[in-house]
Amino acid sequence: MLDLLFTSPLSFVVIFGGIIIAIGIHEAAHCYMADYLGDPTPRSLGRLTLNPLAHLDPMGTLVILITGVFGWGKPSPFDPYNLRNPQRDVALIAAAGPASNLLLAVGLSLLARFLPIPPSLFSIVYILVRLNVFLALFNLIPVSPLDGAKVFLKQNPLVAQNSYLLLLLLILPIFGGHSLASLIISPIANTILSLLLPTI
Repeated sequence: MLDLLFTSPLSFVVIFGGIIIAIGIHEAAHCYMADYLGDPTPRSLGRLTLNPLAHLDPMGTLVILITGVFGWGKPSPFDPYNLRNPQRDVALIAAAGPASNLLLAVGLSLLARFLPIPPSLFSIVYILVRLNVFLALFNLIPVSPLDGAKVFLKQNPLVAQNSYLLLLLLILPIFGGHSLASLIISPIANTILSLLLPTI
């Protein structure tokens, strides 16, 4: 990402801005779903907004700048004791984040299909669509603290105790220069991308 800043500043601004917006929408979706399900916690903490600045984590943003492919936002606050059906509602709150990124990917792909976008801009839109698809799928992996752990699994003490080790194993490029997460996600992501932007 930092290399892109010097080689193509405009691309850097668009792509980095797109990442920040994607993360902001992801975290905001968690907050809006919690509010909808009866928990006022996000609203009381000023997190019920689409402004990405409210959802950015300084360290997570720095990691995005350095790696260009990995980072995180500020965790979305909610109180399960305020939810009518905690087990179901926690899963819905968790699923809202990845769902928002998939919807954003669909929206961007529709713009790319039906608006006269020049090829240089089209390639950036493709990157943003791809980024949102990967962000959604990565977060659906059932390893805490990723959303998939709340969507698909009941709390498992053994998994919970080793969650950060499992997450590290997922993201380190130890399989021929590829991470386990990318090996799992890429086939699914490429199928989705072929449906969204079949001309690529």
